[in-house]
Amino acid sequence: MSVDRDGHPPFRRYRRLRQSAGLRRFARETLLHPGDFIYPLFVTFGTGVRREVPSMPDVYQISVDQLEREANELLSLGVGSVILFGIPEVKDDEASDAYDPEGVVQRAIRELKRATPELMVMGDVCCCEYTTHGHCGILDGEIVDNDRTLTLLARTAVAQAQAGVDIVAPSDMMDGRVKVMREALDAAGYASLPILSYAAKYASGFYGPFRDAAESTPEFGDRRSHQMDPANAREAYLEIAADIDEGADAIIIKPAMPYLDVIAGARQRFDVPIAAYNVSGEYSMVRAAGQAGWIDERRVTMELLTSIRRAGASQIITYHAKDAAKWLREEYGAASTAAELVGG
Repeated sequence: MSVDRDGHPPFRRYRRLRQSAGLRRFARETLLHPGDFIYPLFVTFGTGVRREVPSMPDVYQISVDQLEREANELLSLGVGSVILFGIPEVKDDEASDAYDPEGVVQRAIRELKRATPELMVMGDVCCCEYTTHGHCGILDGEIVDNDRTLTLLARTAVAQAQAGVDIVAPSDMMDGRVKVMREALDAAGYASLPILSYAAKYASGFYGPFRDAAESTPEFGDRRSHQMDPANAREAYLEIAADIDEGADAIIIKPAMPYLDVIAGARQRFDVPIAAYNVSGEYSMVRAAGQAGWIDERRVTMELLTSIRRAGASQIITYHAKDAAKWLREEYGAASTAAELVGG
């Protein structure tokens, strides 16, 4: 081994750029911004409702009349996008509230666009929150009937479009849903409305707290017949390619943390915006461990979110959005404002 004149092996001093917060910021490769975050909102019936989800600290079911306050808080933090999930007063076997013009999500879309037009509103499109059995479509026995369900999804997308949504986001994982939704939206005069497809959605154990929040636990069985096998990565790229071919403008990979390899692989293969869903189980684990004092919640949260961006996600759907936005402001100052988001 060669040595320098003092007898030391030649090496590069990486530590030079790690000695202070300023130097670390100078050398940082991956940056988070509150504008990267999409905040999930669970909208329920009634008035004056703000009900905390027991398995998700600081996450709430909120009635439509409370949304303006929530939206203004998010915008003040620099978080400019939300995705809506509905909890209807009445459920049935055909998910009628999902596509009712007066359904809970359609009313929420209209209220948000009235009160805070600069907020980008996305609508989750699926049947599981609206059916009595908690499955993602019309049942044939105990199996979800793929093709009959497509009609309901198309009707839901059009109903959300008519309410003024900015993006529709199908999460059901039925084959052919993007094609049918695109055709229905185009025929209804919404050819410019983007589709953000949950293209690679895995049958994951990390969804448990979400089902508490959305009240969508299946009455029997599970969703492995339509959500992806966690063991598969190559299949995800087939799903993504199919959705883009059918008309998806951007895609979601869900969950995020256990599938960073899939996010990175998709980033290399596809030139569309990629959102990653940092799901309820990931959130609740971090919150619980943080509250128990087992981890530094702030450090772990920011490390996780950074890893998702580093893997290649351009947006992150996350329940940590509010806290992370506050911490980013403390780190980088108050540049991440609502005015900046909307070009003011």
